Amino acid sequence: MAETEQVAIDLTDRILTITLDRPAVMNAFTAQMMREMVAAFDRADADDEVRAVIVTGSGDRAFCAGADLSSGAATFDYAKRGNDFGQASSPLRPDGSVDYDHPGVRDGGGMLSLRIFQSKKPVIGAINGAAVGIGATMTLPMDFRLAADTARFGFVFARRGIVPEAASSWFLPRLVGISTSLDWCYSGRLVSAVEAQQAGLVRSVHARGDLISAARDFAQQLTTQSAPVSVALTRAMMWRMMGAASPMDAHRLDSRLVWSRGSSADAKEGVASFLEKRDADYPDKVSSDLPYFSPWLDELEW
Repeated sequence: MAETEQVAIDLTDRILTITLDRPAVMNAFTAQMMREMVAAFDRADADDEVRAVIVTGSGDRAFCAGADLSSGAATFDYAKRGNDFGQASSPLRPDGSVDYDHPGVRDGGGMLSLRIFQSKKPVIGAINGAAVGIGATMTLPMDFRLAADTARFGFVFARRGIVPEAASSWFLPRLVGISTSLDWCYSGRLVSAVEAQQAGLVRSVHARGDLISAARDFAQQLTTQSAPVSVALTRAMMWRMMGAASPMDAHRLDSRLVWSRGSSADAKEGVASFLEKRDADYPDKVSSDLPYFSPWLDELEW
């Protein structure tokens, strides 16, 4: 991928770490950061060396303090700001009004959340400090959130005169329930790492100095002995079936994937390695061997 300016990328021991890297402004979110993060997830999916992704922030103060507010009162006035997120044309009509059905009327945080949702590799958030606004909502489509004991989460949108974004109205209630979601979003209060853990948003809380090593150990635990293609499919199945109308939807997809994977080289290796009491060496690759069944596994479209 092209050289990045607002995120740092490291691939070590099959774990790709994406670090939000604007510590002087508490890793405030920009359109450029969004594009660089999307590109990093594209790289992770395409690279069979990558088994898991960790997302964290640089510096001691914040994971991500939310949107960059340097534009002042125009920060959230997207019609005035122009085409930040790469849309091909403007949603503004000649008279200056907004065509809300135009594909350019898109939330950049939501574009990032949807990209994380579609990741083929497990995603772990290592929340090293304040996670506010998009800094909180971008973590929701991650599979797990580990937090430093100093971390705070803030769904502060109503305090800024706006509304929750990044598809968080879909993700947050599924993680913590509707009442807790409304409490956090109505009030905009800061939520401690311990409260977030008690509510189910955070998997575990760590001393800040131990956070990244804990995340890396967990990533290894998740992936070292598992077939990468099976992990990728399991991630897609679990996330997509959260919105299914009935268990029959899951049964239809499960059945196709069980048949498909049952005849795969991975399945043969999985059984053989168990019987021979040795570590498995799975031959199938995420980049080339993922089975595809429509409409369950279709790419999400605007």
